[in-house]
Amino acid sequence: MVSLAYKTLLYDKLRFFITVAGVAFAVTLILVQTGLFIGILDNATITIEHMDADLWVTSKNSPNLDFVHQFPETYIERVRGTEGVARADNLILAFVNVALPTGATETAVVYGLEDFRRWGVPWDMREGNIDDLRRGPYVFIDDSAAKRFGTFHVGEYREIQGERFKIIGTTHAAKSFTTTPLMFMDYERVQSLVPSTYRGNTAYVLVKLSPGADVGAIKRALAAKLPFNDVYTKAEWAARSRDYWVKNTGIGFNAFLTVFLGCLVGIVVVAQTLYTSTMEHIKEFGTVKAIGGSNGDIYRILGRQAGVSAVVGFVLGLVPSFAIRPLVERGDLKLIIPPELTATVFVGTVVLCLLAAVISFRKVASIDPGLVFRA
Repeated sequence: MVSLAYKTLLYDKLRFFITVAGVAFAVTLILVQTGLFIGILDNATITIEHMDADLWVTSKNSPNLDFVHQFPETYIERVRGTEGVARADNLILAFVNVALPTGATETAVVYGLEDFRRWGVPWDMREGNIDDLRRGPYVFIDDSAAKRFGTFHVGEYREIQGERFKIIGTTHAAKSFTTTPLMFMDYERVQSLVPSTYRGNTAYVLVKLSPGADVGAIKRALAAKLPFNDVYTKAEWAARSRDYWVKNTGIGFNAFLTVFLGCLVGIVVVAQTLYTSTMEHIKEFGTVKAIGGSNGDIYRILGRQAGVSAVVGFVLGLVPSFAIRPLVERGDLKLIIPPELTATVFVGTVVLCLLAAVISFRKVASIDPGLVFRA
């Protein structure tokens, strides 16, 4: 049975190549599109994931990290006075205008904190000391901003909201969902840049709990003290931010449609090839039934052919998916292909190819064994 399965499958090598190429294309399409989707969502919550905060206090009904609303910064005293809270700090997130040497103006997102280091942000500093932000009109800029701002270096100056700031450091991999460049600045400096919005106000309160503290109990206590705010765990706030972009931008539907088309391509190619091969070797399958083979034996033959096509096509599709990562990064995007995704796509490829084999099986199952004895 095994020999017959392989011989009929490899009888026409060009057709076999077309089959695995179709599967490989489908696999590459699914992995790359899903990997880009995961990468985009990773940008939407990357600062949330890296921030060493157990709880986030936000304004009421804030949809995601970037769409901020302000509330009095004095609310932090209620947070700090809650049992089980080890520390809490105000965080400002504001959109500001940056004047470039070319005369153009670009928008940036600036994060304002009193002490960045103890909250673990920024997490990848290439130049400079983040503690120096407290000492004057200084700013850290993520190196990804070069695509929008042009080349910049530590020691240069940029005009932000009409005020002159010195670049004293750079970071890496701090990106937003909207691709707006990220900058880091002292908390009070940000307040002075946008006084009409942030004088006496904040955007978030970051909360670090004491070891062994009951997260649920403290969350409820804070919610009772701050009835006009929302309190989220890190995981809840990250999930809320991701869900907003998925449901309100169409990227979720776009990813689903691409995956669906990839699956459809794979099924159509494998089904068409197996069906054509089966019809060309219909007498061989009739011989199997004539010597006592069952429909189960026939389907095992077709199943092996589908399995070989799936495995070979998957491997050929996996290689380019990882190989194009450097090209994707040059385009300032992320291609994240976690092991779980790879395993899921492999299982899905095998299952879909086996389902495609059912089309051929329905034809072979009705073969009259006497066909082999006819002229």
